[in-house]
Amino acid sequence: METMDATTLIERYAEIRKVTMKLIQPLETEDFIIQSHSDVSPPKWHIAHTTWFFERIILKEFKSGYQEFNPTFDFLFNSYYNTIGPYQPRHERGVLSRPTVEGIIAYRNYVDGQIRDLLSDLQSSEIKKELVKLIEMGLQHEQQHQELILMDVKYNFFVNPLFPVYLKTEEPPESERRKPAFIEFEGGLVEIGHNGEGFSFDNESPRHKVWLEPFKLATEPVTNGEYLEFIEAGGYEQPEHWLSDGWAIVKKNHWKAPLYWLKNEQDKWGIFTLGGVKNLDLNEPVCHVSFYESDAFSRWKGKRLPTEAEWEHASQGIAINGNTLEQAVYQPVPMNNESARAPLSKMFGDVWEWTSTAYSSYPGSKPLEGALGEYNAKFMSNQMILRGGSCATPASHIRETYRNFFPPEKRWQFGGFRLADDQK
Repeated sequence: METMDATTLIERYAEIRKVTMKLIQPLETEDFIIQSHSDVSPPKWHIAHTTWFFERIILKEFKSGYQEFNPTFDFLFNSYYNTIGPYQPRHERGVLSRPTVEGIIAYRNYVDGQIRDLLSDLQSSEIKKELVKLIEMGLQHEQQHQELILMDVKYNFFVNPLFPVYLKTEEPPESERRKPAFIEFEGGLVEIGHNGEGFSFDNESPRHKVWLEPFKLATEPVTNGEYLEFIEAGGYEQPEHWLSDGWAIVKKNHWKAPLYWLKNEQDKWGIFTLGGVKNLDLNEPVCHVSFYESDAFSRWKGKRLPTEAEWEHASQGIAINGNTLEQAVYQPVPMNNESARAPLSKMFGDVWEWTSTAYSSYPGSKPLEGALGEYNAKFMSNQMILRGGSCATPASHIRETYRNFFPPEKRWQFGGFRLADDQK
């Protein structure tokens, strides 16, 4: 990566930026401004913020004589970088009717042109290591926001009584579900963490040793059908399965089922998807559940969630393919014949999988210097780790060492889980 030539980097930049613009094509102008919850951001803000990242972190630092497109954007589209300066409060991103969508797309085009000029000026010479790392980080950051766009549009559309359709998708072919099973792992002294080859975020390093007791991991994620059994058994009314904080949130928010589950007039469960309201497919991996719900179900089954070290150790050597953003389904899908043959199915794609590990730094980990030190490190409190990637994650953004993280009560991300157990 550090010796990537300018032409290759320009092509990669254009390819990833193009995906973002493709994702917003199904939206109407009115859809770009909506912010229905403080957790979500308007699509307009996402396409501006990812552009701001390249302008503020790269162009203003590396391009001699660079002229900002609009100096006020530094305040409007900074997300949370306190070392850079003040910013529009997150919960007030939806009040910005101006700049217009057209104006923000013009901003993207301007910055894209400036990035091309910056890289082209380098011609065939080796690109500075610092510059190529920052551009790659900007592209990984853009891919994070591609998934966030889908997450946020889905929630914005869900609170609309009309249940708008983002994009019609084809129904996956039906398949028989194999009987749930577990794979045994001996444990012992293992290594996890990024090995230094290719891109990684600072929170994935350094690679280090971890002791694992012998454990078992489920061959696939928990499905809607399995989770429905928990609901029908009264799982949401039985405090003995829940952590104290989780039980308080269940009672406060009146949770009865995962986010986006709906009861129809016939008292049958349906589910809201980016392709509209559909019948609940019992063989799909359950999605949009919080850590607390995942943990409660695991306890109800007499099992537990895996630690992130167990999950990563089990995933090593498994090919990274599956139902990701590129399939444009944007919804977990049932097992097919190919995935059913794998000893561990759906480790990548479909749903991010909750682990029992709290988000903290690895031994010897050091945050990046400057503003980018705020990218990950300052969130290492009151968050839980998820692994694997989802149906809205770009495949090239997924790594077995990737550490996603969310507060334990959040459900709007494409989060599911698989069971683990100790070897008796």
